[in-house]
Amino acid sequence: MSDLKTMIKEHLNEEGKLDCKDAYKIAAKTKTPIKEVGETAKNMDIRISACELGQFGKYKGTGEFNEVAQERLKPFIDEQNRVTCKEARGQAGGIGPKAIRGTLKAENIDVTYCELGCFTEKKKKRLEIKTKTWIENHAGDLLFGKGKTEVLELIEQEGSIAKAAEKLGMNYKKAWTHVKILQRNLDDVLVESQKGGGDTGGSVLTPKAKEFIANYRQLQKDIEDYANQRFKELFLIPRNKNEFDIK
Repeated sequence: MSDLKTMIKEHLNEEGKLDCKDAYKIAAKTKTPIKEVGETAKNMDIRISACELGQFGKYKGTGEFNEVAQERLKPFIDEQNRVTCKEARGQAGGIGPKAIRGTLKAENIDVTYCELGCFTEKKKKRLEIKTKTWIENHAGDLLFGKGKTEVLELIEQEGSIAKAAEKLGMNYKKAWTHVKILQRNLDDVLVESQKGGGDTGGSVLTPKAKEFIANYRQLQKDIEDYANQRFKELFLIPRNKNEFDIK
C-alpha cells in the first residue's frame, strides 16, 4: 500500500490531482485493481481528473466521431443511451481512448459506473431537446424526411439500392418503395440505375437528389440550432439553476 501511495504522489499533475490515464498506469505497474487505486487516492484526499472518456475534468484532445468506435460501442449501450466505464474502455483496443471519447460525445452517450469509483451512477436526469423535421405537401404526402434521406445517402454511398437496403436492415422492395414515393411526391428523378457489372453498374443519385439532401440537412441543422438555443433560454436558467442537469 505504501508503494501505491508513493506512486500516486509521484504522478500528480500540476493541480495536485491524479489524471485518469495515470491511475490506470499505476494499477498496471503495481498489479492493483483499478478501483483500489481510486479508493486509495480518495483516502489521500486526492481527486481524479481528466477522465479518458471525457466525463469529468479537462482532457487535451477531445477526439472526434469514429465509425469503428460507434460499431464497437453499440452492443453495450442500454435503452437510456448509456454504457459502463469498463465496457467503453474495453472497446478502445487498436483505435485508442480518444476515438471512444469523441464518439461518446458526438453520440451523447452517457457513461456509468466509473472503474475508479468517481461515480457509480449519474443521479440527475438529464434533459435534452429532440427535434424531428419532415416536409409535406398540401395533401399531407411526405416530400422529404430523415428516414428517406438516409436511404438516398446510403444508395449514394453504396452505389446500390440492394446494398443500401441491407445496411438499413430492410428488404430491397421497401427501400425502392421509399425512393418511388419520394420521386412521385417531388415529381422528379432522384435515383438512376446504371446497367452493367463492376464499376459501371449500380445506382447513383441525380444532382437534384443531392440538392434536396443538402437543403434538408441545412434546414434540420438550422431548426436544431434554434431549438437548442431556445431550450437553454427556457430551461438552462430556471429559478434554481441547480434544478436541472442539462446536456
